[in-house]
Amino acid sequence: GDLDKVVNLLLSLSGRLARVENVLSSLGDNADSEERSSLNEKRKLLAGQHEDARELKENLDRRERLVLDILGNYLSEEQLQDYQHFVKMKSALLIEQRELDDKIKLGQEQLKCLMESL
Repeated sequence: GDLDKVVNLLLSLSGRLARVENVLSSLGDNADSEERSSLNEKRKLLAGQHEDARELKENLDRRERLVLDILGNYLSEEQLQDYQHFVKMKSALLIEQRELDDKIKLGQEQLKCLMESL
């Protein structure tokens, strides 16, 4: 459960940080300095939160290694490899699910815009 939460948190923060950086980079020279300042503050805040989430992930990885060592005393080599595969696939599938959800959301937004333009 912690793995799900931390991976989703990292993905969410990464996406939000990327969106803020995209908006900042697309601001022209005529952009309001207050808006630019606000976006820079938001970027700093998100970058800090992202770093905190990375630390959480590192702690989770350390905990996972401890659990793996303990399980090594109780499981066969094959069972241990199955467990490791499960944990790796769970993270990969969470990332893939998030990407698919983002693509679906984007597609729905594009469809909405197309329908409105008709």
